[in-house]
Amino acid sequence: MHARDLVELAALVSVHGPVLIESGVPIPAASIEQYWTASKVRLDRWAGGLKQFAAAAEADARRRQAQWPMFRGVLEEILSGEMLTRVWTAVLCAHDRRRHSDAAEPAARSVLIGHMEARHRVLTLMVRGPGIDAEAALGLNRIRRRTERWTDLLVGHLAGRYAVSEFAFNPPRAEDFAQDFHDRSQCRGGRRVWPLVLASVRTAFRQGLGPESPHAQLNARIGAAILSCFPADLFDSAGLMRSLWLMRLRNVTEDAQVLIEDLLALERPACNAKPAPSADARDAHRRRFGG
Repeated sequence: MHARDLVELAALVSVHGPVLIESGVPIPAASIEQYWTASKVRLDRWAGGLKQFAAAAEADARRRQAQWPMFRGVLEEILSGEMLTRVWTAVLCAHDRRRHSDAAEPAARSVLIGHMEARHRVLTLMVRGPGIDAEAALGLNRIRRRTERWTDLLVGHLAGRYAVSEFAFNPPRAEDFAQDFHDRSQCRGGRRVWPLVLASVRTAFRQGLGPESPHAQLNARIGAAILSCFPADLFDSAGLMRSLWLMRLRNVTEDAQVLIEDLLALERPACNAKPAPSADARDAHRRRFGG
């Protein structure tokens, strides 16, 4: 799953988040665990990638140049991926608060803190780190600024209903977006706002991101974990929504397969064990062997 797909998923989470928040249905613990585990593994991979490139930058220019495409992808994942992390954390926290529980918020905040630390390391490298020239730093800074503004807009959509503006980069700006969404919803044709927003998100991140994401598989697991928390009827059969639905279905299928394997493992000893002899069988045995 490419970094730009995570950006679009963040927009969809902001759109459909209120359905999940107000449903009152508990979020599956397995989905939260999968989200936390995959996110932590990705954070560790990011940290390893940053250290590896720093060592290459200090060694020689040829080695640094060879590793730059992969390293650029890591930086872009960290910067642009924070949009989904913040929006999803806002949804989970609002969901927990509505149900007066703490089932999902601790895990979500833990992932967010780790992501913020990774972003801080990226910004430090952009300012004074070895191996990043001025042109590359400017490109990464454009991604950063774009991500921050779009994140505040998506969090602002949620902040109009729930007290989640703290998860924006700039909470006052998110609250301004929340007021703007409220005003537009009162106007004729207000329902057409979100299709335009989704199209704008796609356009905004179509350029500037590299062709590959180094951790596409982990991104896919994170996306699948998030999608498995939503009702199935939110997904239609066209475009990216269809691919997201297939990802969600695959995630549910994998969970079911693991459950079936566990159940079979529990039944095997019972199947292999010899059944206890009946009373008639015991009597026949005594008669035959004189017991």
